[in-house]
Amino acid sequence: MTVYIDPPTWPGHGRFWSHLVSDTSYAELHAFAARLGAPARAFERDHYDIPSHRYAEAVRLGAVETTSKDIVHRLTAAGLRRRKYTPAP
Repeated sequence: MTVYIDPPTWPGHGRFWSHLVSDTSYAELHAFAARLGAPARAFERDHYDIPSHRYAEAVRLGAVETTSKDIVHRLTAAGLRRRKYTPAP
């Protein structure tokens, strides 16, 4: 099981956030997130948003630290990338 996490550099709601992803399957990602105690509402299309205060716990549980760019690359290569819907003009 390999799950990846980027540094908590994404601002929102008065906090900084990381992205937690799997390069294997959503089932693997959901199982890891459950172990971490991440709520279902933290799942967004292809990743979990993890607040900075949970980053160290994710790494302790086995998430591999990587860059945001690598997160996107791994999701795309695995066919798991789900982009936001943008309606045609």
